[in-house]
Amino acid sequence: MSGFRKPKTFKLRALHSQQKFGIAGRSCQEVLRKGCLHFQVPVPGARLCLWEDGTELTADYFWSVPDNAELVLLSEGQAWQGYVSDISRFLSVFHRPHVGVIQAARQLLSDEQAPLRQKLLADLLHTVSENIAAETRAEDPPWFEGLESRFRNKSAYLRFSCASRIRTYLREVSSHASVVGAQAREEYARAVTAMAQKLRAAQYNGSYFDRSAKAGGRLCTPEGWFSCQGPFDMADCASRHSINPYGSRESRVLFSTWNLDHIIEKKRTVIPALAEAVGEQDGRRVDWEYFYSLLFTCENLKLVHIACHKKTVHRLSCDPRRIYRPRAKPTRRRAVRKRP
Repeated sequence: MSGFRKPKTFKLRALHSQQKFGIAGRSCQEVLRKGCLHFQVPVPGARLCLWEDGTELTADYFWSVPDNAELVLLSEGQAWQGYVSDISRFLSVFHRPHVGVIQAARQLLSDEQAPLRQKLLADLLHTVSENIAAETRAEDPPWFEGLESRFRNKSAYLRFSCASRIRTYLREVSSHASVVGAQAREEYARAVTAMAQKLRAAQYNGSYFDRSAKAGGRLCTPEGWFSCQGPFDMADCASRHSINPYGSRESRVLFSTWNLDHIIEKKRTVIPALAEAVGEQDGRRVDWEYFYSLLFTCENLKLVHIACHKKTVHRLSCDPRRIYRPRAKPTRRRAVRKRP
């Protein structure tokens, strides 16, 4: 029956090749033989797959495939999974970009007029040009442009950057003492002093941005990749925002727009709750370490992309069970028996 049908036409290419050529045949085997001859591929073990999804082309499936469908010719041992294979191969370029890739992207960008393609090329060029592995000023001078000479490596600056944010939070807590009642002000200052001492010992938690810090003390990978943790009311980031401020000066500047967002709000909730607890302690001891964890640690902080930073009222409150330290239970003394 197939001998009386019009030959089916396809666009065929070899694996990892962008060059396609038109081919026609009345059977799967005929197309396979012609393709093997054109690409100099041995016929034994060779097969044809749809470029779109990797479905193998068989005799039963041959006539149901649309004309001009794109096929991939595979030799023995090769595999193709459709778009996924092409995307995976494309992404592999970014792990170790060849100088040729960078030059080609620059050339394309210089000639491109369409805004969307310009943006895609610019983003690609920015990514492949990043010098993520470099750490010192000598290894990547452009990264340090605009920074004080005292910063000799990237980790030191980003540690300082994080510590500066935490110091700002501490100043906000300290300045609130002026609105605390006179009788409670001394106790409030005592709590702030205790938190400040703990922060100094922890170097103001600057390790959160330091890729050289231990795994439990940083918010990034050992290479310096940060992932957005999503808005305060979501478990993660739906947009999968990520950034590596160690890669380039531009990425470093953009990272400064990311926020350490307090889940339970700092100004609206945590600081007023601390002031209220100090004023109403009535013989109880305020658990300043609980407030420390809410104000300065990842127990209550989420690193978020600016688009995921919701500036609405969070409507969350402190845990009333943790505001004061548990009262110590009085110990009973055993009655001393008198000797007869």
